[in-house]
Amino acid sequence: MNVSQTMETEEDHTCLHIKLYHPLQSCRGLYGLLPLGTRSRHSADDSLRLGRDAQTCTLALVDNRVSRKQLALHAYRSPQSPDILFTIQNLSQRGHLSVNSSALGYLERADLPDKALIRFGEYEMLIIREPGEAKGHFEVELEILAVPPSRETCMGVPSVTPVMDTGSCAMSSFPGDLRAQGPLETDETLWCNS
Repeated sequence: MNVSQTMETEEDHTCLHIKLYHPLQSCRGLYGLLPLGTRSRHSADDSLRLGRDAQTCTLALVDNRVSRKQLALHAYRSPQSPDILFTIQNLSQRGHLSVNSSALGYLERADLPDKALIRFGEYEMLIIREPGEAKGHFEVELEILAVPPSRETCMGVPSVTPVMDTGSCAMSSFPGDLRAQGPLETDETLWCNS
């Protein structure tokens, strides 16, 4: 008998990959209460809350500048899709929350796309939804990023029109200081064009 016949079949769960970044994460213990690097399973009928209050939030940050209840992710299904989908809700009365650059006020909700950049305070979260078959549960996997996800996804980076370097010395319209330096170079991976 082969292995596939003897193993119990288990449904794939929808997984939210949540990638966190804060500019001071290396010198503070901001993520000490989070289950990093492991998948945790959650009931689809319970909200997933993030904030600093470990008693009421599923995911707690050790940061006094974060609201006790900062945000909530709510799972739902629609008649048009068999997948578990999510909305995000701002639970902070004073803190600002944005989803892909769209601001949410207190208690406002928005549908969470398959890939979303969430910002609140100095935090950036990249949430990627991996679809699964299970209806009653979903999984969450948390990871810390070394660089802001806005830099990787080009969200929030100003759009700049590129200038082609022709190699000619036709820089006579610039002040003398710039002509002496020659062409200035930038890392092309940081710029995004809309």
